[in-house]
Amino acid sequence: MNLKEIKDLIRVFNNSGLTKLKVEDGDFGLTLEKGGTTTVAAAAPAPAVQQEAAAAPAPAATAKEPAEEKGIPENAVYITSPMVGTFYRSPSPDSPPFVKKGDIVKKGQPLCILEAMKIMNELDAEFDCKILDILVEDGQPVEYDMPLFLVEKV
Repeated sequence: MNLKEIKDLIRVFNNSGLTKLKVEDGDFGLTLEKGGTTTVAAAAPAPAVQQEAAAAPAPAATAKEPAEEKGIPENAVYITSPMVGTFYRSPSPDSPPFVKKGDIVKKGQPLCILEAMKIMNELDAEFDCKILDILVEDGQPVEYDMPLFLVEKV
């Protein structure tokens, strides 16, 4: 397994109802437990990596499911978070949101702000699109690669 596959597996596990998962692939083994520890071990003598497996907020997973059930367009894609941080819909608390559901957005237009380590990072649209759904709430913590918006390319 490569690092991306491991990260994807951890993200899916955190968003699931499972409390324990064990994966073995040749001489690689991975055990995940919510509320416990995560260990990665190899057959060759290597130090085990231990990491607290915190239960990730599940709203993203539950918010994503209804959109999939509605019969989304074939050219719909998710815009995901490029970092861990806090999601903000507007530049300040008294400002209107950057985008609303149903808005048509041009390439380069700001979609939201992601705050990481007290630095405000604007997330801009990488292509022209229509906002079909906003999958996270204002002020919600987000994880790397977590779906933020469901959009339709125009």
